[in-house]
Amino acid sequence: MSERSVEPHERVHCLYDRYGASLYRYALMLLADPAAAEDAVQQVFTSVLRSGAGARVKADEPYLRRAIRNECYSMLRRRTIRDPIQVGPDALLEQIASVDSKPDERLALEGGIRLLTPEQREVVHLHVFEGLTFREIAEASGTSLNTVAARYRYALSKLRVLLDGVRPDHARQRS
Repeated sequence: MSERSVEPHERVHCLYDRYGASLYRYALMLLADPAAAEDAVQQVFTSVLRSGAGARVKADEPYLRRAIRNECYSMLRRRTIRDPIQVGPDALLEQIASVDSKPDERLALEGGIRLLTPEQREVVHLHVFEGLTFREIAEASGTSLNTVAARYRYALSKLRVLLDGVRPDHARQRS
């Protein structure tokens, strides 16, 4: 069956299966709110389905990532206009049993990430968790390469200061 013969709703369903989880993690990192991240992903896929764009999307992931980014920043703008959403204790970072032997460090890192600006969280997420280069992040976000690099540098600097008291003494001596 060729891609052209696939119904638009089936195409959108396939796009969701393929990219939904990573787009949710991206939205979660931007919004720092699981319910809002779910809403952003649902809104984007609903819009794609309603517009019929699912059948026309050529570069699936970049298009959807940009749509999620736009929706998240729209939600953030509305959040500052109205009452801010209260962020609960829901996790931003996934727990991985084999790696999560130091839950205090993971929780401290998550707390530090929550204190970053949405723009800094975005760059950290895309670079560290999604593996994008600074150039790819700049293209995806429509910002300059220098701005992306600066946001990453400032984010890491903030996280180092925040996490310095959590790391064991031997780790502090090496860094």
